Amino acid sequence: MDDVDAVQGQIARNMLQSGDWVTARLDGVKYLEKSPLKYWMMAVSFLVFGVHDWAARVPIALSTVLLCWVTARFAAWAFGARVGMYSGLVLGTSIGLFLFTRILIPDVMLTLTITLALWGLVRVLEEEERHPTRWAMGMWASLALGLLLKGLIGAAFPVATGLLYLGLTKQLFVKRTWRRLRPFSGMLLLLAIAAPWHVLATIRNPPYFDFTMHSEKGSYHGFFWFYFMNEHVLRFLNLRYPRDYNTVPRPLFWLFHLLWFFPWSLYFPAAIGLRYRGQDRASRARLLCLCWAGFILTFFTFSTTQEYYSMPCYPAMAMLLGCAMASGHRWLKWGTRTIAAIATLALAAIGAILWMVRGLAAPGDIASALNSNPEVYTLSLGHMTDLTMASFAYLRAPLVVAGIAFAIGAAGAWRRRWAMASLVAMLVLFFHAARMALVVFDPYMSSRPLAEALLQAPPGKLIVDDQYYTFSSVFFYTNRRAYLLNGRVNNLDYGSYAPDAPTDVFIGDEEFRRLWTGPEKFYLLVEAPKSKRLQEIAGESRFHVQKYSGGKFLFTNY
Repeated sequence: MDDVDAVQGQIARNMLQSGDWVTARLDGVKYLEKSPLKYWMMAVSFLVFGVHDWAARVPIALSTVLLCWVTARFAAWAFGARVGMYSGLVLGTSIGLFLFTRILIPDVMLTLTITLALWGLVRVLEEEERHPTRWAMGMWASLALGLLLKGLIGAAFPVATGLLYLGLTKQLFVKRTWRRLRPFSGMLLLLAIAAPWHVLATIRNPPYFDFTMHSEKGSYHGFFWFYFMNEHVLRFLNLRYPRDYNTVPRPLFWLFHLLWFFPWSLYFPAAIGLRYRGQDRASRARLLCLCWAGFILTFFTFSTTQEYYSMPCYPAMAMLLGCAMASGHRWLKWGTRTIAAIATLALAAIGAILWMVRGLAAPGDIASALNSNPEVYTLSLGHMTDLTMASFAYLRAPLVVAGIAFAIGAAGAWRRRWAMASLVAMLVLFFHAARMALVVFDPYMSSRPLAEALLQAPPGKLIVDDQYYTFSSVFFYTNRRAYLLNGRVNNLDYGSYAPDAPTDVFIGDEEFRRLWTGPEKFYLLVEAPKSKRLQEIAGESRFHVQKYSGGKFLFTNY
């Protein structure tokens, strides 16, 4: 997809082709804000399978499966096989995990490292553990991998959770605790894994150290300042520039978890009655899960928040839900009835939508039936606001599959005897319906049809209107450079002021007019609503449609 999805894949490809695995680049411009491990993993996947969109997704897919397996194993060790199965199923069928692994963001990988680190912590402290040193070293290695995946929070989240847990269990100032955790040898291992990239990135992108506490357009302070000060400190304080992100209202950030874990979230009240204080393994593990989820949610309550930021606490929530579902609590009956009622209402709503669009035509692609709300696209689910009743005419097949899913879930939940199996089946079918819907949205969310047309067209230079992210999938599918018209914004803004930044990337309106009306052949990618402005600048007669798809044009000047 356009935006961050194709950006991540193209960075990995650029690393593989250039041989520079330290400094990420887009269109020749330095991209210093993210940790590199996800790029390295995608680049290795490209090396093994070739450069394909599906190959870019292999590391995310494997990490997601592994996360569900590790969560199930963690829960089985702490609470027993039944809770382990429930916990794995809850996480594996959680709507949040499905949604936020459709995009090439590293959060599921980060969640895996945090889960491994915290499992390592409790295994190290377990009296009966036969290999505490192995688990301690695994914990420190997981912290290091977290640093290489998403910066300081990769270590800060599990460390803060662990300290909170040790304090509540009165193990924080016990000598035996630290002897088993092996902090000195562990830190050496962490530094051996995580330090080399940070050191090399700092050396290769001077100035080396800058602690300026303000961020503005036009300044360049090197890698260290941008990565540590701007991306960590100033972002937490909501003072980062460029501000290419948005903030979900805090109450919604919390309430969204009822959706991310639906229908299992209806069993959360049963978790209240679980035992969290005690000397047995299960009580200690539940307390850890409470510290784990509580710290992460509280942290983002006081910082900038996106819908997917809380993913690192999903395993903790899944394990608490698994314990609740196995507890036999009286609320489970009411929770199942509530799920049955919601599934029935969803089925009725789908039936009503299908009836209302029964006579509507679905010409072209879905873009023609959508609204445009660019002011909310910095939110992960911002495009959901584009849906109209007319757009559902393009989604009849996914709606039918979703309706079947809710019918199965409702039937099983009302009967209660087969509730667990029917709800799992409901979610699997619902996810398939969501996948079918994504296929319908492909021309709108991706510019692949334009990229294919560009590959088949005669040679010519490319101009992209607006920022790189708007047509990032074209860069991935064509693997070419382009001029960015008024695109010195957001993620490429900072790197554009580096001393070695390329000078043939960013152009303004006057330069565009000169190039477009000159003797060379050019292609232009532009969103349909913005095309008229450019035609007024360079003359409508010079704009020839090469391809139209998803509300976007590929023009040529000859």
